[in-house]
Amino acid sequence: MYIPDSQSSQAKVLPTMYDLPSEDPEEPGLPDEYHRWQAQLLCDSCIPPNYPADRLFSASDLNLYYDSNHPNWYKRPDWYLVVGVSRFYQDRDLRQSYVIWDEAVNPLIAIEFLSPSTEDEDLGMTESEPNKPPTKWQVYERILRIPYYFVFSKYNNQLRVFRLIGNRYREQVLTGSRFWIPEIQLSLGLWQGAFLQNERLWLRWYDLNGNLILTPEEFERQRAQLESQRAEFERQQAAIERQQAEIERQQAESERQRAEFEKQQAELERQRAEFEKQQADSERERANRLADRLRAMGINPDEL
Repeated sequence: MYIPDSQSSQAKVLPTMYDLPSEDPEEPGLPDEYHRWQAQLLCDSCIPPNYPADRLFSASDLNLYYDSNHPNWYKRPDWYLVVGVSRFYQDRDLRQSYVIWDEAVNPLIAIEFLSPSTEDEDLGMTESEPNKPPTKWQVYERILRIPYYFVFSKYNNQLRVFRLIGNRYREQVLTGSRFWIPEIQLSLGLWQGAFLQNERLWLRWYDLNGNLILTPEEFERQRAQLESQRAEFERQQAAIERQQAEIERQQAESERQRAEFEKQQAELERQRAEFEKQQADSERERANRLADRLRAMGINPDEL
């Protein structure tokens, strides 16, 4: 968990989430569809193996109040992640904002999706004005000290990551368009594919082995595909078993017919042998009768 630096004690009671709104009515416009969809994709697939789901809080465009001395000052990251806190405010309510002095845990990751109007501030190229709130970069780096700060441009598909080293952000080198975050045992990187039927390059989470972390919808779709494949496999296996049973039946019938044929052949051989024996006996009897007649005529048949 990341605990903010201690701040001076306040004589008055500081406002909580219920007092600090999630939006500024005077701030024009809301994020475009890309901002909403990309943030949704990050939320849906951020599943660290070393944190239970109820000890993670991620948000998009939710006011982040960071200074108890100026309780109305806030930043609104396009996406941020806090680990080790309850998913709900005081374990029961959906958050209306995230108030650092109330929560006592700083974000681990902040992500900004660059646009022409915010690029300079997102990349730390602007300076704060006197008596005005600090810039976004200053808040993330020097006040909240968020360990990992990512910026992504949908215009040139460039992902950059800054890691807090000492007191300053240092840009890091991506490995295979991904960056490993040991605290949550996940990598953040680029992925070309379709989300909500829109094909483009998206930011996605990857596990230790480089496998894509699926959203619940993707997981359910993959599970349904596997179930369909399993059912098809079982159908094919049943068909194969039926075919095998039919082959075995035909083989058994063939064996029965062969045994019957051999039985009939043996019977024919027996009958042929019997016929030959009878024929030989008949020939012998005929020869004996002829010999008897010759002897009766005074002829010795042995001398013929």
